[in-house]
Amino acid sequence: MISYEDFAKLELKIGTVKEAEEHPDADKLLVLKVDLGEEEPRQLVAGIKKHYAPQDLIGRQIVVLANLEPRTLRGVESKGMLLAARGKEKVVLLGLDQEVEPGSTIG
Repeated sequence: MISYEDFAKLELKIGTVKEAEEHPDADKLLVLKVDLGEEEPRQLVAGIKKHYAPQDLIGRQIVVLANLEPRTLRGVESKGMLLAARGKEKVVLLGLDQEVEPGSTIG
């Protein structure tokens, strides 16, 4: 188990996908530009290419772990992580039943 203090360290935000494209150097990755209510959209790299077409993500609101240390995946920097549920056969993005402002927090 983790403590409440550990959970409180996670910065979970709602983001709106503005751009999505295939990673230029990976079969399973997509590169997303996500509006988190910041000055510039945030770039995320996600292993969801098998489950989502880039054009189907544009405008969609997703849950993002925003304070994750940046990481380079196959030469492309990712500045956060989208959250998804992994079933036996598919991956499903976590989302909302109503639209909210980009950058809205969860907690």
